Amino acid sequence: MSQQFRSRPSGSGTPLSKAYDTALLDLDGVVYAGGHAVVHAVESLGTARDGGMRLAYVTNNALRTPDAVAAHLTDLGVPAEPADVITSAQAVARLMADQLPPGARVLVVGGEGLRVALRERGLVPVESADDDPAAVAQGFGGPDLPWGRFTEAAHAIRGGASWFASNTDLTIPSARGIAPGNGAAVEVVRIATGAEPQVAGKPLPPMHRETVLRTGAERPLVVGDRLDTDIEGAFNGGVDSLLVLTGVTDAAQLLAAEPRHRPTYVDRDLRGLLTGQPEVAVEGDAFRCGGWTAAVRDDVLGLEGAGEPLDGLRALCGAAWTHAGEGVCGLDTAKPVARLGLG
Repeated sequence: MSQQFRSRPSGSGTPLSKAYDTALLDLDGVVYAGGHAVVHAVESLGTARDGGMRLAYVTNNALRTPDAVAAHLTDLGVPAEPADVITSAQAVARLMADQLPPGARVLVVGGEGLRVALRERGLVPVESADDDPAAVAQGFGGPDLPWGRFTEAAHAIRGGASWFASNTDLTIPSARGIAPGNGAAVEVVRIATGAEPQVAGKPLPPMHRETVLRTGAERPLVVGDRLDTDIEGAFNGGVDSLLVLTGVTDAAQLLAAEPRHRPTYVDRDLRGLLTGQPEVAVEGDAFRCGGWTAAVRDDVLGLEGAGEPLDGLRALCGAAWTHAGEGVCGLDTAKPVARLGLG
């Protein structure tokens, strides 16, 4: 199926954990939310790993070091080594090291993960615009990041420092719900300076480059919960993707996805790694999956049948995406989505 125009989710007669050699897993909203594992994540990842699939954890969250992330995963019951973790902090540090001289000073607006990544690339983190930094590196700093860090960044950028951001996710999942992400903090500095940062994280090429260099994956499957980072990143990298509905994206947003945001596969949670994926069959102007049939007639998205709700969603994707073509489906999706009980 065309990478440029996916008209329906793909099927797979083979469990995804066997069809792909490496799962490139997002963390927030996929493996955990806050300090707790997402439902079914621990056992599903364990089974996939025991079956021979390599698990790599690819996150736009630049707050923590790979060591800290690996320790957290292990505590949750998902054994991981620091080398299994790829962060946007590492991606932005490599991007900066390619442009700055060794030993260049970098003003850090973010957490320890960003500082460690910069040091690994021979750059020197500093804390003040008065330290004459050559660049500013901005990454997620958690809810307690002092407002004064934005002031230092603005002064440094206005003074001529280059500006880099680990990522621009406006929101981030947490145990209490959706919270502001690094993109919201980047907007503060953008408003204060009128400048534009170079961005490394998903869905942009520097993050994909970092992931490929560190994992050596030959048949990777991107697994994520966000259309605008995980799925678009897979699209930009020319690799397949699995969207899970345990984080940011809901059914209505999936149906309205533009071509670059349409995943190869969709499932409820990480149990989708352990199974094949049902085919979405085309029957005239309708799309059938399992016991459900969806079609657009007279500009109304309709759904008939019964069975597994995810099959109904897959059928609806076929109808909505085909109707939208290379655009966005603007039809009312509330009634068919409500029938599936997926929210």
